[in-house]
Amino acid sequence: MRSLQTRPLSLLLVIAVHCSNSLEDNKIPSLCTGSPGIPGSPGLHGSPGQPGRDGRDGRDAQAGEKGERGDRGEPGHPGERGLMGDRGDPGEKGERGTPGECAVAPKSAFSAKLSESRTNPLAVGDAVRFDKIILNEQGDYNPETGRFTCRVPGVYYFAVHATVYRSSLQFDLIKNGHTVASYFQIFGNWSKPASLSGGTLVHLIPGDQVWVQMALGEYTGFYSSSKTDSTFTGFLVYSDWKNSAVFA
Repeated sequence: MRSLQTRPLSLLLVIAVHCSNSLEDNKIPSLCTGSPGIPGSPGLHGSPGQPGRDGRDGRDAQAGEKGERGDRGEPGHPGERGLMGDRGDPGEKGERGTPGECAVAPKSAFSAKLSESRTNPLAVGDAVRFDKIILNEQGDYNPETGRFTCRVPGVYYFAVHATVYRSSLQFDLIKNGHTVASYFQIFGNWSKPASLSGGTLVHLIPGDQVWVQMALGEYTGFYSSSKTDSTFTGFLVYSDWKNSAVFA
């Protein structure tokens, strides 16, 4: 009876030993494999790990292609004016220039007087012909007509000196047919000649003419002799030519 009870236990031990000897690498033999269990619930998230170490620097890449030129930007606002700098050193003296041409100032002058043969009474409106030339280098005065013709534009001075005898005298200084100035001297049967002088400035352009003209028929007392003269004089004061500073 006791031997029958111990048999089942012995059999169980033999099976257990056999099963334990056949375990390799935690593998259960097919005789000991159970049914797969139910999957467990997902675990809780773990706490954040510590920051990792800095990685190594990457290698330099090849340069990219040059991009297109951008549009020009708007000009900036002008900056404030800077402070005046120090005065620079004097420069070197330049070379002497070549001599220029010598400019010649324009000239015009004349003076003439009445000869004794021209002292006869003159009619009103006649030009007094001062026929005896004292100076007329440019030839601007014509003794045949008694007229001065302008060649150089500018301002001229004309003067008339008359010896008055035998009659009173009145004459005009004429420019292009218009009276510029008038002069008068009465003669009162004096034993000696009287005199009458006058002058004025006149602006002329080329072609203008100036002369002395009788004003009244009964006042024609121009006189000239070897002892006294009647003269007509004119000369350029300054020129109007603008092509040279010398002529201005």
